[in-house]
This record gives sequence, C-alpha cells and structure tokens, in this order.
Amino acid sequence: MVFVKKKTTVPVSALYMFAVWCLISMTAHADTCLECHSEWEDNDRAPSKLISTDVHFKAGLGCADCHGGDPTLEDMDDVRQYKNYLGVPEPEEIPLFCAGCHSNPAYMIKHNPSLSTDQFDKYKTSVHGKLLLGKGDIKAANCVSCHSVHDIASPRIPTSTVYAVNIPTTCAECHGDAGYMAEYKIPTDQYEKFAGSVHGIALLERNDLGAPACNDCHGNHGAIPPGVTSISAVCGLCHSLIADEFSRSPHKKAFDDLGYPECEGCHSNHLVQKPQHYWMGTSDSSICVNCHAFDDGTIALTSAETMHKSLVDLHDAYTRAESRTNDGELKGMMVTDLRFKLKEVKQFIIKTGTAIHSFNDSVVVKTAEPGLQLANKVYESAAAKIDEYYYRRYGLGIASLIITMLAVLLYFKIKSIGK
Repeated sequence: MVFVKKKTTVPVSALYMFAVWCLISMTAHADTCLECHSEWEDNDRAPSKLISTDVHFKAGLGCADCHGGDPTLEDMDDVRQYKNYLGVPEPEEIPLFCAGCHSNPAYMIKHNPSLSTDQFDKYKTSVHGKLLLGKGDIKAANCVSCHSVHDIASPRIPTSTVYAVNIPTTCAECHGDAGYMAEYKIPTDQYEKFAGSVHGIALLERNDLGAPACNDCHGNHGAIPPGVTSISAVCGLCHSLIADEFSRSPHKKAFDDLGYPECEGCHSNHLVQKPQHYWMGTSDSSICVNCHAFDDGTIALTSAETMHKSLVDLHDAYTRAESRTNDGELKGMMVTDLRFKLKEVKQFIIKTGTAIHSFNDSVVVKTAEPGLQLANKVYESAAAKIDEYYYRRYGLGIASLIITMLAVLLYFKIKSIGK
C-alpha cells in the first residue's frame, strides 16, 4: 500500500489571525482591542497595522494604557462605560494626554531613564503650545503631528519621523504647505532654502548627523523663532570661536544698538551659503557695501579691502602650492610631507575666516601671515622636487647617450679585432 501525502493550503486570513494572536500574546495581558480592530481595519495606516512597530508597544504597553478602558472586555459598549475610558482625544487634549506618562519621572524611569520629563512644560511655552492650548487653534502642531501615532519610533531610528535627517521633511508637512499656513502670514519656502544651504546639503545629502536640523536652532518641544538677540547665541552653539570673535568686534555693539540680527545679517537664516571671498571687500557684490561707504566717516571699507586681500592672497598661495605639489606627485616624486603641510595651510585659511569676524584688519593679517609663508615654502619645495625630476631625467638621458656611444665604439672595436 502506498501512502500519498496530500498537500494542504492555509488560508491567508488564518495566517493573519495567527500573526495577530502572536502580537497579542506579546503583551502583558489579553488585548481584545487589538484583536477586534485587526478584524475590520484594512487600511495600511490603521492602528492595528502600525502598532507592532510602535516604541510603546515594544515596551509592553497596550491600547488601554493610552486610551483607557479594560482590554479584557469583548463588548465595546462595556469598554466605553469603563471608568477610565478615554477614547480618541481631541487635538487640544493630546499634549496633556501624552504628558500623563511623559511628565511623570517615577513612571518614565522604568521605561527610559534618559528621556527628559519636561516636554509638556516646554511645549506650553512654544508657539505651537500657545496657539493650541491658549487659543484653541487645532491647526497648531501637537505631539502626534511630529511623532506620528501608533507607529511612534525612537529619534535614533532612521525610519522615525523625528530622526535628524527626517525632521526637515516632518516640519515641512505644515510649514511647507502654503494653503495650510496662509493665515499665519509666515513664509513657506524654508525647506527649499534649507535643502540648498550648507547645513541642508550636509544633513540631507551626506547624512551628516552633526549638521543642524530645524529643531537644533528652533528647539523641539519649546519651538520658537530665534529673536534678534538670540540668533548669535544659537549659531554660537556650533560656531563658538566665530561667536567669540564677533562678541569682541565693533559690530557687536552697533548691531545691538540698531537691532540688527548678528549672524543672519550677513549669512541669512535658512539659506546659509558657503562663505565666498567677494563677500568681504568693496566690490558691488560685497556684503560690506550694504551698510558702509568710503565717505561714511569710518575706515570700515579700507579695513575690508585689507582683510579681503589677506584672505585672497592666502587662498591663492594655497592653490598655487597645491597645484605644484600635484605636478610633482604626477611625476613620481615623494610629496607626502608637502601634503601634511598643505593641510596646515588649510587650517590657517579656516582660522583667517574665523578672524574675519573680529572685523579687525590687523588681527586678520596676523592670522593669515604664517599660513601664507608656509604655502610659499610648500610651493618652493614642490618646485625643487620638480626640478630634481627634470635633473634626473636629463642626467639619465645624457648617461644613456654616453653608454650608447660606448657600446657602438665597443662594437666597432670588436669588429675590427675580428678582421
């Protein structure tokens, strides 16, 4: 007798229900909320579809931990009548809804001791918080506007809406929508400008997490536009040496007296570009001429010309030295020592750029001079190596010619002896 094993198929719905059962079993107690929702929700963004990836669910929290009710009850009417049932909160209720746990240090230390518990207090001071909680404006961002809902992920996870690289896109969901933001009378091109800035290119294209996102300048839970007096303090968090130079410069008091934004005045805000040499000086494209003139009773533009010349001379000297070093390397000469010196010159260029913010021409010249001297030495050394290359080449040619002549003479000598 031959037994034939019959193939059986398992319905997809059965597999899905099994998966749901596995998810339910992961929680500390039975969760009829998830079981019921999974039966009728078919949208990919539905809570039952998203919850398995949520940071709260992974920590052992279930639906009732946020929405209240008894997750062991099977009848929804019974759940709604349960004493602590909250259901779906209104937009203006969400911050306090989340704060129930996130503002409780004793509770949060059990789940994430490193997470601060002052988010709600900060939120109340933010523009968003004042609009939502103070004026009842439900268009203002609340917790789930940024963190999403039911699939909330840690900021350290690349798929999170608040992962550093994703934050500009998250903010732009509202701030890049001209129709949505129309009543607030603020620009909506911040994302486009940021994406084209040195910060945006570093963060969005190179995934450099050291580059600032929106919240690094504006704050996150306490989000507020930097004021005139706070812009330099915000920029100075990263650009500390430049901020220090500016604080000692004559521009500091002048900008404060006139109410000018310090860094933004020359560098813009969202569209921060890589500094160019022509920004400093007296040409039509210079930033200096926006405020200063030769007949304004100051030496500002004369000083600007001196600083511009120092910066350009240093950069040109570096370019010449690098080009000469590259030529030497292509000819097979050893230039490792020159490469290290070129890196030093590059540091002097950066230091000189920093010194520019002192707006003191003598400080800039003094900073640039050692770099200029080093660049010239590198150029001379590279030129000497190239001269050595040609000396060797010519020497080899002459030696080869002499050896060839001797070989020919030896040939004829041997031939004459043979006769």
